[in-house]
Amino acid sequence: MSAALSLLARGLAGIDVDVQALAGARPVLVGKRLLLPEGAAAEGLRPAMVAHAVAHLRHSTPARPARGLKPMGIAVASAIEDARVEQLLCRDFPGLRGWFAVSQAPAPDPKDLSFAALIARMDRMLALPAWQDDNHWVNKAHRLFDETAARAGLEDHDAFRAIASILANDLGQMRVRFEPRDYAVPAPYRDDNSYLWDFGDADTPPDEAIALQQSGARPPPPTDARNAGSDDRPPEGIDEKTELGRFTYPEWDRRLERLRPDWCTVIEKLPAWQGLRAPHGQAMASGERSIPPPAPLRARHLDRTHRLRRQWEGDDVDLNAAIEVMIDRRARLRPDPRLFMRTGKGPCPSSLLVLLDLSASANDAGPHGLSLLDIEKQAALLLAASKAAHGIDRLAIHGFSSNTRAEVYYYRLLDFGQPPDAALHATLAAVQGRYSTRMGAALRHAASHLRGEPDGRRAILVVTDGAPSDIDVHDPAYLIEDARQAVAEAYSTGVRVACMAVDGAADAYVRRIFGWRDHGIADDVRKLPRRLAHMGARLGMLRPG
Repeated sequence: MSAALSLLARGLAGIDVDVQALAGARPVLVGKRLLLPEGAAAEGLRPAMVAHAVAHLRHSTPARPARGLKPMGIAVASAIEDARVEQLLCRDFPGLRGWFAVSQAPAPDPKDLSFAALIARMDRMLALPAWQDDNHWVNKAHRLFDETAARAGLEDHDAFRAIASILANDLGQMRVRFEPRDYAVPAPYRDDNSYLWDFGDADTPPDEAIALQQSGARPPPPTDARNAGSDDRPPEGIDEKTELGRFTYPEWDRRLERLRPDWCTVIEKLPAWQGLRAPHGQAMASGERSIPPPAPLRARHLDRTHRLRRQWEGDDVDLNAAIEVMIDRRARLRPDPRLFMRTGKGPCPSSLLVLLDLSASANDAGPHGLSLLDIEKQAALLLAASKAAHGIDRLAIHGFSSNTRAEVYYYRLLDFGQPPDAALHATLAAVQGRYSTRMGAALRHAASHLRGEPDGRRAILVVTDGAPSDIDVHDPAYLIEDARQAVAEAYSTGVRVACMAVDGAADAYVRRIFGWRDHGIADDVRKLPRRLAHMGARLGMLRPG
């Protein structure tokens, strides 16, 4: 390494620079000693390596406590801190900016949405003012960084630590996976950030706090240090991936005004393991004690396709009776004067599929202590137990949630023809709210289940707490229009679709999706069982159209 770099490092920050054969290809900053890797590849990056270390020594507070921070949060905060100190150094020494610019990691594939790729894209946006990126998270990071620098100044570490928390939370909501053992800081000239953090006096500090590949692997972290972006895992012996089938469905693109064929994948799964980790069954029990069951409704079974013949009066002539009258007259017999027919009450099978929104927002507890999911379960159980009194011959209870268009999870909790026995209680108790609400794909799949039901009244009743949404869709109207198209498709096959929304702001989107007649809004979640029973009885009386 050139003597000029050593003099620069010592003069600016008092760093001793040493070139060593490190296990990895990245520099390591230990106290005020910078260890640089050997090799031709590292030699071209050494100016940026030294300048970055100088930036940390001049502007970073070393060994900040990492307790309470999750691994993904530590990685994002480290990347933000790297950008902050580099910009501070370039403010004081503008000529160093070019060293950082030429040493950035190669631009990732725009379709790559992994954690490392998103961090690399953010690094480029913050280091290269002219760089453009179309990812909403990367642009949000750039905007928050610039706004914080203008408002609080680059010297305010805590302000930038706050935006790192916001960005890490967004990645968790986006379900971006973070695998610490496979992660390395994307910019090849930056150190492993071990200089920034203090993991306490534990014998085995968590390796999942940040990937320190140069120092070797460490044991896994304790259970309270799991990262925010990872999914819950089932207990040992329980198979989370029990699938009943996979199905592809189109999705309506409102801008193109056409269906995208085979765009969404619906995965039918069993919810068996989910309830083993949460006390939803207990919550349901307390909910059943606190909310009285709805009173049964008398449902009318007026079937206009069922005609009562040989009536004294009616709205049409019974042709068979009229022919017999003519025959009796020719035979000089006394004819039967009952020549009319009219609409009558008769058997007309009705099938109702209750589709529960099982997204993560349904887990939020209300002011009464019960979550919407608890009351959804209770209302579904009460409706299943009293379906005959509400004019419903056959009832099914299904649920859905989504994690992008590639994973629309669909749970068959109670199928048509199954009794609402103890197994249904156990199955509903096992269900937890997860992910998002891609309603259109779930409606199309629910409608496919109704195709095998007897001709008659066939309906879907959706229970939800919010507008359709998913993490891979950023246009709020996109999934609303797709759900509206899915309702229209169901109507064309003779399936009526209605909605019961537990959302004070639901009026704007439920009318757009379900029309003026086929929706209801429960302003108080405790009224959901009664409102659901009324809506179910109404659907049992109405024909599609």
